[in-house]
Amino acid sequence: MTLAAATNENLAEISNYLIYSSMAVYTLAFLAHIAEWLFGSRSKVARTAAALTAPAETTAAPPVTVRNAGGTAVLQKPKVVTRAASGARDVPDGPGAHGGTEQGDLYGRIAVSLTALAFLLEAAGVVARALSVQRAPWGNMYEFSTTFSTVAVGVYLALLLAGKNIRWAGLPLVTTVLLDLGFAVTYLYTESDQLVPALDSYWLWIHVSTAIFCGAVFYLGAVGAVLYLFRDAYERKLTRGGQPGKFATSVMERLPSAASLDKFSYRVNAAVFPLWTFTIIAGAIWAGDAWGRYWGWDAKEVWSFITWVAYAAYLHARATAGWKGRKAAYIALVAFLCFLWNYYGVNMFVNSLHSYAGVE
Repeated sequence: MTLAAATNENLAEISNYLIYSSMAVYTLAFLAHIAEWLFGSRSKVARTAAALTAPAETTAAPPVTVRNAGGTAVLQKPKVVTRAASGARDVPDGPGAHGGTEQGDLYGRIAVSLTALAFLLEAAGVVARALSVQRAPWGNMYEFSTTFSTVAVGVYLALLLAGKNIRWAGLPLVTTVLLDLGFAVTYLYTESDQLVPALDSYWLWIHVSTAIFCGAVFYLGAVGAVLYLFRDAYERKLTRGGQPGKFATSVMERLPSAASLDKFSYRVNAAVFPLWTFTIIAGAIWAGDAWGRYWGWDAKEVWSFITWVAYAAYLHARATAGWKGRKAAYIALVAFLCFLWNYYGVNMFVNSLHSYAGVE
């Protein structure tokens, strides 16, 4: 065994230790987020109920009046109120969406700090894996999974640094990252090795990296869609005069309003959709270089296109007046399920030219 090979094995082992260390810190972040939700929800909150039960303003358009000012006719335009995207309610975000109580906010800051530390450890593990074989660290499903969760957390932290109030996504994010990493190290783990010839191309850096980034952003959009459905049901129940349970109230008041969640999901999905289009085009070009054809109806190609169609349908539905809110959210979730099937199902259960990326 050469010294270089031994060094590569050492780096691969270091990568494994870093991934396991990040899982331990993610677990601490998970517990801190739980504490944030519990303590941040102790305050008596009634903003949503008050907003929904307040006397509704008249929906009739105010008349346009004309008054004289020094002999000159002045047109007084009525004020225009832009309704929420969900089309039914304009209510404030739950107080918990901004930290809740002081104690809850403290736990929330601790959770974000731990999430950032775990992200750095996981990112270091991904880099060490790449250095161990001197290639892109996404040549199989294990590497794709670890990189995917790293990018998802990175996007979340970047949005927080940009001043976006999405700390409400921290708990579902950390939970799913732990599940993803647990599945990766248990069932998907593959020894660090060189690429098969078909993957040994600069297109690996372009095509797969954009696919990972798109999936991470699509994931955040899916989280927003799921939470929107729960928050929307909560607001609907209050509108009908219902009384949600204490637990449901404490959880739902941790979230932004349904309209805010709907807008967030739409914006992130719309922003990354052009990049997903590029991802498919890049994959076709790579297929032309590797296999001599741009499109061969391979399962991975077909499901990538189905995912594209599903998100295109979502964006079209979301821009159509009759398909906002819940209907559009369902389409967004179906689209993300298509992405997940393309990510896991095709590699694990379908014979494909991409089978080299499966569990080995």
